[in-house]
Amino acid sequence: MNSEQSDAPELNVVIEIPRGSFLKRGSTGQIDFVSPLPCPFNYGSVPSFLGLEGDLLDAVVLGPRLATGTRIRIKAWGAVILTDRGMSDDKLICSDRPLSASQRRTVLRFFHFYAKFKGLLNWWRGRPGLNACGGWCRADEALTRARPRDDSWQGPPIEF
Repeated sequence: MNSEQSDAPELNVVIEIPRGSFLKRGSTGQIDFVSPLPCPFNYGSVPSFLGLEGDLLDAVVLGPRLATGTRIRIKAWGAVILTDRGMSDDKLICSDRPLSASQRRTVLRFFHFYAKFKGLLNWWRGRPGLNACGGWCRADEALTRARPRDDSWQGPPIEF
């Protein structure tokens, strides 16, 4: 076991979008858009951290479909750096076991595609800015860029 595997942080994640869903929800639970393709992963957030864009830190949970609102404690094995409208937006990649090289490639392919799709959606909505996938990084790097959430955060509560 290498240090990346033994040092993987364990976090609480709340699922906002179940694997296979066509509905893209934000951390408020409101529908952001309807996707033409189903989400290949469970998608949620880490309620105890804020990402660089000021919203809850995003997390992808690999494995079987989890219901909206599921709260799970799970390890983050890495992160994908996504740029959305010019703002960096890390996505922690979580699983109950270390990711294989194939799983990492699949996750990166998805986020490269997602960045292009989000760029088209933002263009259509009149929201300018760069959209790109910046690749893979360690989970602790993403957590270092995030900030712990405290009671002063004014975002909406997570409710489903």
